[in-house]
Amino acid sequence: MNQLNLYHIFYTVAQCGNISAAAKKLYISQPAVSKSISRLEENFASPLLIRSSRGVTLTENGRLLYRQLETAFQAIRQGEEMISKNDLLGAGSLSIGVSTTLCKYVLLPYLQDYIAENPYVKVSLSCQSTYETIAALESGTLDLGLVGESERLESSHLNFFPIREIHDIFVCSPEYLHKLGGSGESCSSHVLLEQVTFLLLDKNNVTRQYMDKHMLLQNLTMEHQIEVTTMDLLIDFARIGLGIACVIGEFVQQELKEGSLVECSIREPLPPRRMGFAYPKSGKPSAAMNAFLTQVKSQIPETFSP
Repeated sequence: MNQLNLYHIFYTVAQCGNISAAAKKLYISQPAVSKSISRLEENFASPLLIRSSRGVTLTENGRLLYRQLETAFQAIRQGEEMISKNDLLGAGSLSIGVSTTLCKYVLLPYLQDYIAENPYVKVSLSCQSTYETIAALESGTLDLGLVGESERLESSHLNFFPIREIHDIFVCSPEYLHKLGGSGESCSSHVLLEQVTFLLLDKNNVTRQYMDKHMLLQNLTMEHQIEVTTMDLLIDFARIGLGIACVIGEFVQQELKEGSLVECSIREPLPPRRMGFAYPKSGKPSAAMNAFLTQVKSQIPETFSP
């Protein structure tokens, strides 16, 4: 019998306080229990139990060993539980592709709740453009992607689970609008547009391409442009009066409320679009991903109809 088994028998006897009860719990005979305890005491050259007709009591060395074994066996149980949960969730990992903007404004609250409920799942994030995320999903190097609807997504071999509607709007500082001669939310004449500096995301961005298509349909040109790589920079640039920025309206509600930004009407408003999670159609989603999507579904507002 190996040393770990001897420790387990001793630990059970100490818990039960009785050799007979321990034998029943361990499904072995009383003589086998007694022999194991004796062997352990021989190894330590010290008595661990005091036997009597009422049961057993621990010696000082027995109490010392029991306390250490209690800590060790508790750690083993926790390890077994973690492995069990890990097996329950498949590989125990979840990789998500997302743009910096969507990560900050949309994904983080979902992740916070998910990690709190599933601390044993390894979550990895790849902050990249929507097109890079879609390509990674198609190649199988990502499990899940948070993306906005686009023509590229529609032509992909991916499932799309929408979670909310978003609205692209034009905003600027009140001072910039006043400088252009605008009042209220007016900024729509051709003459005025020729004076505007547009703050835009780079041309590889889905939001930028969606806005470009809309402007083309309205036969509107943007003569003066400043391009940046993130929406946070667009918001900051617009706030300090560098121009009119095309941003996702849901992400500037605080600025609009406090008045540091105002919405500008550029002819017809851009039609709303949807954002959501994309994942490969082929292959079975892992339990970790299913658990994440189930949580996301439970938090979608009832007013939203995918």
